[in-house]
Amino acid sequence: MIKDLERKECLEILRDNYLGHLGYIANGTPYVLPITYYYHHDNSIICYSGEGHKINSMRKNNTVSLGVDVCESINKWRSVLIHGLFEELHQIDAKYLLHKFTEGVKEIIAKKEDLHLNAIGEFSSKMHQEKIPIVYRIKIVEITGKARGY
Repeated sequence: MIKDLERKECLEILRDNYLGHLGYIANGTPYVLPITYYYHHDNSIICYSGEGHKINSMRKNNTVSLGVDVCESINKWRSVLIHGLFEELHQIDAKYLLHKFTEGVKEIIAKKEDLHLNAIGEFSSKMHQEKIPIVYRIKIVEITGKARGY
């Protein structure tokens, strides 16, 4: 039976994971892409990316979604969906939250996968780009979750 998750359960799933699917609109068409994220305790998701289609699209239409799934089997899974607002960060805020992102994702990977990484470049190819990454947050407006087999 499928059940609704409480907000606390949804936040635990976000906090304990770092991979999700970002949904955004570009020229009236929906796109969904895999991303690495970090749940920040201030009711937001921290991410970063290089310049391109995704960032340009979110600058024009800041309404986004993020889906995070934990699947053990077809009959045992949990899923969270966030609706939120894209906000590009700059200067000291961007630097501070990129550091939080790096440390947070490294900690989750160490717990879940028993890998001990030293730098963001060990889990992200974006840091090998020549240009400075765009750091952004998704301010959570609404969060829902479902589960089966729990």
